Amino acid sequence: MPVPIPRQRAIPAAEGGQAHALPTSPAPAHPPVPEPVPASVEPVRTSPSRDTDQQTTDQQPSGPGLSLLVIEDDPVGSLSVPQMLDSAGKPIRVRTARNLTEAERLLTDDVHCILLDLTLAVPAASPEEEEDELATLKHVLRLAPRHAVLALTASGDTEGGAEAVRVGAQDYLFRDELDGRLLSRAIRYAVERKRADAAQRQLTESRLRAQENARLERGLLPTPLLDGSPLRFAARYRPGRSRALLGGDFYDTVRTPDGSVHVMIGDVCGHGPDEAALGVELRIAWRTLTFAGLCGDELLGTLQKVLEHERADDEIFATLCTVDIAPDGRRAGLCLAGHPAPLIARDGRLAELLPYENNGPALGLLPNARWPRRQVELGGKWSLMLYTDGLIEGRIGQGNQRLGQDGMVEMLRRQIAAGLRGDELLEAAVNEVRELNGGDLTDDVAVLLLDRDR
Repeated sequence: MPVPIPRQRAIPAAEGGQAHALPTSPAPAHPPVPEPVPASVEPVRTSPSRDTDQQTTDQQPSGPGLSLLVIEDDPVGSLSVPQMLDSAGKPIRVRTARNLTEAERLLTDDVHCILLDLTLAVPAASPEEEEDELATLKHVLRLAPRHAVLALTASGDTEGGAEAVRVGAQDYLFRDELDGRLLSRAIRYAVERKRADAAQRQLTESRLRAQENARLERGLLPTPLLDGSPLRFAARYRPGRSRALLGGDFYDTVRTPDGSVHVMIGDVCGHGPDEAALGVELRIAWRTLTFAGLCGDELLGTLQKVLEHERADDEIFATLCTVDIAPDGRRAGLCLAGHPAPLIARDGRLAELLPYENNGPALGLLPNARWPRRQVELGGKWSLMLYTDGLIEGRIGQGNQRLGQDGMVEMLRRQIAAGLRGDELLEAAVNEVRELNGGDLTDDVAVLLLDRDR
């Protein structure tokens, strides 16, 4: 408990946002340089005074310091707020409000801490609030969620002060112990604790977002189901730099009981958790419909119905590429719903894009749309690469030119000629696209590769 300060002549305090000042003597002919105010200066009454306002204005510190808003109804003037200094030796500015309505007007961004009299009544209080001893505190916490709050309680009311802290105040003080050293320390502590609480809350929110992203990633980018297939699978995913959340890129690969291998890649327009969640739903729906025996136009038409029912906005759409590979691995059916055509590298031939004429629109754009299934010959040995548009929309150098599909084909031909295959090929492709862009890509990149080497 701090040592009580001897009472001297009380000086009226400033009101309405002005900082308190010390009493001054008549100015000498050559006024001395003002010295810092010690923390043990005599308490100052919170009643208004125009003279003190003028003195305060003349003695404002050169830089901004801490500011305190006192909210209390003190008709007899018994509450004294002492003169205080912050940790930098600057006076702590004080504003006073007699009720919550006035407090709301004075509660500007430059207020750092609130000293609240818990006995203050809530205006137009409901019967429940009248019975709640902390209704005023709860009202202020709703009014000023980003400000530090000190609860002012009656002398010895430790239980009430502790309950105020539990509800949301940073600390509590007894009404008759407001000496300068104690109160200035309490203000600094409350402000720093509020900042620490805010930082901890942001850290917790970041961790929760990271966990949610991990769950979304597992849903968007699953483990392929290729047991019994001679095909080799590789995939890469790299999020764009414009956000911390995953986008709507998704893919999947499964082998059905008849020996066919089905592969899909898609992209929901937009970025964020809603788009990522919709991508997860479409991927799971695709896997379910594929195991049920659907493919081609019938499968994509059903997926469009899923998207239409699950999307948050009628303008949201999704592009999709599906390939179903025959059990012998030499033929495949291709369907494109507004998505870039896959690239195939056959043994002894240059890599090229699969045909993309007569493809259908993206899912969700046109009702009753159709998606033709095109039969393509794969050959004996081949590599089939599916990708999202993030791979081809990166810039080349400092200009506005994009890599595009032609640039991607040339890049992959060169890398394949250098002997790259599988994971190494995908890693080299994604890294080179990033280097050509001069840094991380704006959009997400998802790319997968199926190889048949016999």
